[in-house]
This record gives sequence, structure tokens and C-alpha cells, in this order.
Amino acid sequence: MVTREVAGETIVVPVRGGVGDLTGLFTFNEIASGIWKQLAEGRTAEEVVVWVEANYEVGEERARADVTRFIGELQAQGLVRAE
Repeated sequence: MVTREVAGETIVVPVRGGVGDLTGLFTFNEIASGIWKQLAEGRTAEEVVVWVEANYEVGEERARADVTRFIGELQAQGLVRAE
């Protein structure tokens, strides 16, 4: 996949067969972009939850639910896999 930052958002384009699949284009807002970066740096889901709590005005329960949901969506789209 190819990832680019544009105007504070992250754009992810899956590459299939050597060609960008523009029908599978993903755009992440500021928070999702931050989570994406944390995952790209090898952070665990638990570390990402702590990062969200520290950087946004949200409690642990909400951070955990949002991070879990977002990672689940990324997995469903084949953008990340559990290790």
C-alpha cells in the first residue's frame, strides 16, 4: 500500500498487481491518522489506547472501544493483521 499525508489527513491506497487500487482508497482524519502512525511504528493496541488517552480528551473506556473498532475495520479491509 501507499500512504501519503495531505492537509492533515492520511490517504492509504492499496496496491494490487503493481497498480494502485483507487476503488479501495482510504482517508483517515487526524485521530485515525495518529492511530495509523502508531501502528506503523509497531505499537501494540494497548499502547495505542494509552496514546489516544494522552493526546485527546477521552477516557480509557472510550479510547479502548474506539481503537478496537478502528483496528477491526483496518483488519476487515486487509490493511493490518493481528500478530
